[in-house]
Amino acid sequence: MKNHPFHLVDYSPWPLVGSLGVLTVTSGLVNYFYNLNLFLFFIGVLVVLLTMYQWWRDIIRESTFMGFHTSFVVIMMKFGMVLFILSEVMFFLSFFWGFFHSSLCPSVDIGLQWPPLGIKVFNPMNIPMLNTIILLSSGMTMTWSHNSLLIMNYHDMVLGLFLTVFLGGYFSLLQLYEYIESPFCISDSVYGSSFFMSTGFHGFHVIIGTVFIMIIFFRGLNLHFSCFHHVGFEASSWYWHFVDLVWLFLYLSVYWWGS
Repeated sequence: MKNHPFHLVDYSPWPLVGSLGVLTVTSGLVNYFYNLNLFLFFIGVLVVLLTMYQWWRDIIRESTFMGFHTSFVVIMMKFGMVLFILSEVMFFLSFFWGFFHSSLCPSVDIGLQWPPLGIKVFNPMNIPMLNTIILLSSGMTMTWSHNSLLIMNYHDMVLGLFLTVFLGGYFSLLQLYEYIESPFCISDSVYGSSFFMSTGFHGFHVIIGTVFIMIIFFRGLNLHFSCFHHVGFEASSWYWHFVDLVWLFLYLSVYWWGS
């Protein structure tokens, strides 16, 4: 028995195991850079994926079947998600700061011009425009799914989630194709570094968001949500709209204005 509305979690091995998995991933990347051996990297990725599965399973059990996520706990979880998204905003703000610092006042090292001399940039009306349409469409399907849940239309909710996952995967494949066909690389002056760091980390966030919504999709199939209690759904929706907004700034600044 307890006389407070908080949820005090049980002892869990997943934070320690997950941190060891991330350490193994980074160590594996360093090993690949020096020895071209990806074995340690894949071991770390496997540990991280298994930890994600186990940890997510425990949270789903606590919220859906054990009733530990009270209304007060839900408010605190939403507040934590807002703070997390704000930290991500500052993360991407650093990339935009570096990009505009280099582009508005190009140094003599890059020919006093932007884009730097010798850099052949992407046409913003080709794949970048298509990716913009895809990502904005995925935001619409996510909003449609959320509104369907609020009126307890579970068929449209699941359909909207499926379309969002599909469009997110399609976006990632197009960005991979764009990287393969890129006429410059990350070491081609400050333009290459700014471009691949900003768009690459955004693509990584798209993959994370796609996995997040995929988990929500399977939970929706199992009727884990109601119109009154769906904090995991809301968190995935907020995160996906944040990814959409960052891409708009990336397209307008890096692809269109910056080229």
